Amino acid sequence: MNDTLPQVLPAEPANDPWARNLPTNEAIRWLRSGWRDLMHSPYLSLCYGLLVWMFLVGALWSLVAHGADYILFPALSGLMVIGPVLAMGLYEKSKRLSLGLPVRLRDMIFVRPASGYQVLFAGVLLCLLMMVWLRAAVILYALFFGLLPFPGLAHLVPVLVLSPTGWAMLVVGSAVGGLFAALSFAIGALSLPMLLQEHSDAMTAMGTSLVLVWHNLKVMLAWAAIVSALVALSAAFGLLPLIVVFPVLGHGSWHSYRALRPLP
Repeated sequence: MNDTLPQVLPAEPANDPWARNLPTNEAIRWLRSGWRDLMHSPYLSLCYGLLVWMFLVGALWSLVAHGADYILFPALSGLMVIGPVLAMGLYEKSKRLSLGLPVRLRDMIFVRPASGYQVLFAGVLLCLLMMVWLRAAVILYALFFGLLPFPGLAHLVPVLVLSPTGWAMLVVGSAVGGLFAALSFAIGALSLPMLLQEHSDAMTAMGTSLVLVWHNLKVMLAWAAIVSALVALSAAFGLLPLIVVFPVLGHGSWHSYRALRPLP
């Protein structure tokens, strides 16, 4: 009599319910879809982009006017953190276009998300993350330059580029800033569109965004690279291109959400 226990074969791994197996070039399609939504009643998106540009320029001017120009560049990079919050009206336009509903500028400015006040909570969390990044940038400057006063914008580039200390701070600051940018992108890229479309709380939406980004990493890295490149290009030209670039990216982000989280 054979007393050997029967061998139990391992179960076949279940399909990943979070993975959409999208090709990397799907990010290009999102960009094209964003441009298509922009060109549908383009004055609406361009007016919205102008309002966002005016807000950003006003905020940066306020920093310089109050002597806080030492955090100007970290604040510019913080656009990646609060961008999804500012793009809520663009998500609303793309949503209405997909449903065949009429779109007015008033609908884009006074958005009524399905999750209600949870959008405000998510916005507060992202703003707090941006404030932590700004404080980290100040600490990094102090670690490398000690108590030396900020040299001012006119002398900043020579200080950073022509000195070993400046190079070291650039390398470490870019690494730390990259971590903040990666975290903010992972939790914000899909959570704000989700809160607009679905009944959810902010923490669940951010967690869902994080999981979807992680399980669709290749295509989301491609999308993050597109967003970063276009924002950096806009910053190089005095932020003026953001009037067009921001609406395209906002509409495209809505399509990335719909691609990664299809609704029943």
